[in-house]
Amino acid sequence: MQQRKITDSVAYVGVDDKTIDLFEGQYDVPNGISYNSYAIFDEKIAVMDTVDARMADEWLANLDAALDGRTPDYLIVSHMEPDHASCVALLAERFPQMKVVGNAKTFTMIGQFFDIDLSARAVMVKEGDTLSLGEHTLRFFMAPMVHWPEVMVTYEEREKLLFSADAFGKFGALDTDEEWLCEARRYYFNIVGKYGAQVQSLLKKAAALDIAAILPLHGPILTENLAYYLGKYDIWSRYEPETKGVFIAYASIYGNTAKAAHALADMLRAKGVEKLEISDLAREDMAEAVENAFRYDRLVVAASSYDGGVFPVMEHFLLHLRDKGFRNRRVAIVENGSWAPSAGRCMRCMLSDMKGIDLCDNTVTVRSACKPETLRELEAAADWLTA
Repeated sequence: MQQRKITDSVAYVGVDDKTIDLFEGQYDVPNGISYNSYAIFDEKIAVMDTVDARMADEWLANLDAALDGRTPDYLIVSHMEPDHASCVALLAERFPQMKVVGNAKTFTMIGQFFDIDLSARAVMVKEGDTLSLGEHTLRFFMAPMVHWPEVMVTYEEREKLLFSADAFGKFGALDTDEEWLCEARRYYFNIVGKYGAQVQSLLKKAAALDIAAILPLHGPILTENLAYYLGKYDIWSRYEPETKGVFIAYASIYGNTAKAAHALADMLRAKGVEKLEISDLAREDMAEAVENAFRYDRLVVAASSYDGGVFPVMEHFLLHLRDKGFRNRRVAIVENGSWAPSAGRCMRCMLSDMKGIDLCDNTVTVRSACKPETLRELEAAADWLTA
């Protein structure tokens, strides 16, 4: 049971999901995911979001234990994505006197997801509105497209708590012993990454608040060194590189493109590149590859030609980067083709559509297998990347 006190007045009633295989139907979560939900106790009681239907029974048990026979006065709906809002109708039916708090778009989506009439129980809020629970006051700030249009965050003024919806979340169940950064970065770029401008807007609102703790809908509650977490979100949402280094992503059919990618990696290390990661896109987690592309200031894409284009897994990778707003990086291209090489042209075309990409003028072409002339071209690419 996850029910536990955060402060004397705030309880955590969320749940860990350790049986889920794919989050949002596509992201590997080997350490599961947490669905965070909270309850604030005062003259009036507010429940902060529900959870995914997968974990409804456990969540209700946690909430009932925290309520200890009391009835919640409000359900605050920060985000209507089903991993947080699947139990809205269930809770509304369980407590018919409970009011539901959201913004105009929230209630439109509630009507789309559920057949329930909340017209007499809806408390509609807008930017800056407040709701008093007694000694605790909730203030609402809209955060559209972080990462759905109805998202809002809630600031509790007495204890200085920011209930941040999906912002500052991460993959992984709460009982997982791992650092915040890697899985928070993978979560951010793959789920929120497209909406950097909107995240910047939210950060500006947060900067005006005195925040003692950040309570996201996924991952741990953040209570110390908040400038660190806010700083990471600032870097990520401005699409700036976080680490000076090179990420090499390759897509190889018979291994020769892989050999070229590893040869280039060795050359870069010999030239003093200390931070370098290399990924076989066909075998490694695509979401982690996207994360690494955003993390480093330089990228190498190496792929075989395929059906007059580029090997599909590389196309998939580049489409992900485009859709998440990839920009402001130096990129070198390596292609392989036994006849009529086409991968380089296709990759260059896709990268050219992204903002602020400094593309190496010369594409390294592997003709089937690496030869001395290929190694010379790779050396020239390494020189360009380290110039």
